[in-house]
Amino acid sequence: MKGRVLIVAGSDSGGGAGIQADIKAVTALDGFAMTAITALTAQNTCGVHGIHAVESSFIAQQIDVVLDDLGADAVKTGMLHSSEVIETVVAALGGHGDIPLVVDPVMVAKGGASLLEQQAVASLRDTLLPHATVITPNLPEAAALLDRRVTDVGDMEQAARDLLDLGPAAVLLKGGHLPGDEIVDLLVARDGVTRTFRGDRVDTPHTHGTGCTLASALAAGLAQGLPLADAVARARAYTLEAILTAPGYGAGHGPLNHAHTVMDFSAA
Repeated sequence: MKGRVLIVAGSDSGGGAGIQADIKAVTALDGFAMTAITALTAQNTCGVHGIHAVESSFIAQQIDVVLDDLGADAVKTGMLHSSEVIETVVAALGGHGDIPLVVDPVMVAKGGASLLEQQAVASLRDTLLPHATVITPNLPEAAALLDRRVTDVGDMEQAARDLLDLGPAAVLLKGGHLPGDEIVDLLVARDGVTRTFRGDRVDTPHTHGTGCTLASALAAGLAQGLPLADAVARARAYTLEAILTAPGYGAGHGPLNHAHTVMDFSAA
């Protein structure tokens, strides 16, 4: 069941997050991944060691040539590190019709490195979010967008509704940063859909790229025609299994096992 997903995001040289995780997730869920790379990072499981920005005009060119020829059933954005890049992406996508858009508001890498210029938060909030079909912030990202903290599960619904007021059609607010053995994610949509997803916390350091993976898996589901809540449920299940079967690579926050859906060819 193919679905074309254009991913507009940064590259992770360690292969655990960013474009690399996005491509793996979409492919593992039988979608077709295409890319417009916004930045290159020198990165491994211990952190981000360098960032090389891609010129905005070239980001726009990548988007245009892909959509003009191949088209897309969904678009997913990740690392958009500056106001100029955000405005470029919005303008480029605006010339290609109404394509479902999943916005992962990437701000900080797993190791703590900033991936978004401080002044670009306003551009992300005011320019990109109003075009989103669904946004997938974690709690620190939600706090930055709302300029207030989200401190407990009880505050999450109001925070999700406040994020909805910024313009997206739906919000998937991820509660993994809250303490406790249970993780709660909340989906709130303008069409009245409100759904709470719960799961046990997995005690592991191998969670690098979890947000990228979830958002791209969600985009694949939308591209394949799944209703939003079903696409979220499948993306969460896929990501959880990828965490549970992580290969354990690296000395820091290790990558997931994106290929757990792929059949075993070892006996062939």
